[in-house]
Formats: sequence, structure tokens, C-alpha cells
Amino acid sequence: MQKAVKSLGAALLLSLSSTTVSASSCGDVSIADMNWSSASLMAHVDQFILTHGFGCDAELVPGDTMPTSTSMVEKGEPDIAPELWSNGVKEVLEKGVSEKRLRLAGVSLSDGGEEGFWVPKYLVDKDPSLSTIDGIIKKSTLFKHPENSDLSAFYGCPAGWNCQITASNLFRALNLEEKGFELIDPGSGAGLSGSLAKAYERKEAWFGYYWAPTAILGKYEMVKVDFGSGVDKNEYMSCTSQSECESPKVTMYPPSAVQSVTTESFANQSPEAFQYIGQRAFTNADMNKLLAWMEDNQADGEIAMEHFLKNYPQIWQSWVSEPVAQKVKKALTRL
Repeated sequence: MQKAVKSLGAALLLSLSSTTVSASSCGDVSIADMNWSSASLMAHVDQFILTHGFGCDAELVPGDTMPTSTSMVEKGEPDIAPELWSNGVKEVLEKGVSEKRLRLAGVSLSDGGEEGFWVPKYLVDKDPSLSTIDGIIKKSTLFKHPENSDLSAFYGCPAGWNCQITASNLFRALNLEEKGFELIDPGSGAGLSGSLAKAYERKEAWFGYYWAPTAILGKYEMVKVDFGSGVDKNEYMSCTSQSECESPKVTMYPPSAVQSVTTESFANQSPEAFQYIGQRAFTNADMNKLLAWMEDNQADGEIAMEHFLKNYPQIWQSWVSEPVAQKVKKALTRL
């Protein structure tokens, strides 16, 4: 009888031990906290949900696009890069995936990164033709140059940024100089956003390059100008995006792939957590709003994470199962 009791007790202990191991099988997880707002927000959201929803021991580590992706391939850490603009590290990612060191979990931004030439929505509301490049050229005098009344202004990308190449090439392809426009270098990202904000607050005309998701496009309603060309990805990759492009042709910007990437070991060790990473994605519209809120409230990724999880349950609950959602909600009440 005593032997039977002991055997039963041992079986129960083994069962409980097995359950505990299974529940905590996610283990230690490192997440790259990139040095821009949208990626930092995602990193903090992932840390909170993985910790409280999946039982992971998740920590954040500093990250940036090239060093993080290289480290993931060569050293197997960190485990997760929540937001990688993969066009910039295409060769590294392809190498990591082919060698079964990396796994592409899904997209961070469901719309992809978005670039274009933009005008304020209030201009288009008054004159719908201003949503097209032909309409802008016909009404070029609306876009007053800040220093030369004989010219119209197009605000380009700051010197030294990759987008300076594409914006300059498209400015040439559209023959905007011949149409009376001057390509203005805003000097910095702050200079570019400042010129747009100043025009918007005064309800003045503004025409220039911008990208999303960004706080500025969350704050101010803008319309992307239609070139009437569609997207020619081959032209964009072979000429528009190249500094030595001699004869650029007109093309809209193709969406940039923005992906969530994990190590192969994390994907194998924690399949449920990996599945969450693959389902977690933001639209540009939602991210623009969140970035605008972060800027207005001078909030970092951690504060923005709490704001997002508490105020946008309809978004994040679609990424997880109901039991996981309940665990995350319970943890939120303690914040």
C-alpha cells in the first residue's frame, strides 16, 4: 500500500514538473529595442505580451538595423528584431534564412513602409486635381518658394539620407525644374517636418517628400500625389534608388518590406510565441497616430506600450488567443 502511495505521489510530481516545464518552455528571450520610435514601441509591446501572456523571461537589448541583423546571423542573438526594414539588409537576411539561422516571422507594418510626394489634404479638398502631379504642375504658383517669388518650392529629403537620391531622381524624372520648381534641401529631418508643420498650421500650400509611418503624418492629414505611372519596381531598384542614375523615369515608390525577424532557435523553442510575433502587425494609419501621441506626450517606447495596450485592445487582442489576452489584461491592471 505504501509503495502504491509513493508511486502515485511520484507520478503526480512528475506530472506537475512536466506541466511546469511546458508552461515555461518559452524561456529567456532577448528583443532588439531599436533606436526609433515605432520599433521601440513594438519591442516593449512584445516584451510585455511575451512575458505576461506566454511566460517568457523577455528582456530588451539595444539594437540597430545592420548590427542587430548581423548579430542574429553570426551569434544567434538577440532572438527577435520586431521591426527590420529588410531592403536595407537584404543580403544579410537572405544569408541567415538560407543557412537556417533566421526565420521571417511576418510583417511589422501591414502596409509596408510608405514613401511619396505629398500635399496637405485641405488643398485637395478645395481642388481635387492637386492630388495628381499634373494638377500640381498646372497650379505651381500655389507652392511659394520661401526666398524667391519667381520659383515654386519642392521640399526634398535632407542631404546624406538615402531618400535624397530617390527624391532627387524623381524630381528630375518629373521635369519639375523645367516647370518652375526648385528642389529645396531642408537641411535635416527637423527642418523638413518643420516646413510642413509651419505650412499646415497656416493652411498654406506645401509640396514635398515624406515617409510613413511618422508622427508628422499622424498629426497632419496629407495626400500622396499620384504620378499617373504606377509602380515600376525594376526601374526603382535599378535607377531611381541609385546615385549614378543618369536618365530616371517616372515611377511611384514601391512599398518597403518591414518585417519581424527571429532566430531559428527561438522559432523552434517557442512555436506559440513565434506565432504571436508573426501575427503582430500595425497599419501605417494606426502607427502614425501612435507616433503622433508619443511626440505630443514626449513618451518613450515603454510609456507608449502602456498607452497602446490599454487604449487599443481591439488591435492587440486579435494577435493572441483569448487565454493569452486574459493574462495580458490582468497584468495591465497592475500597471
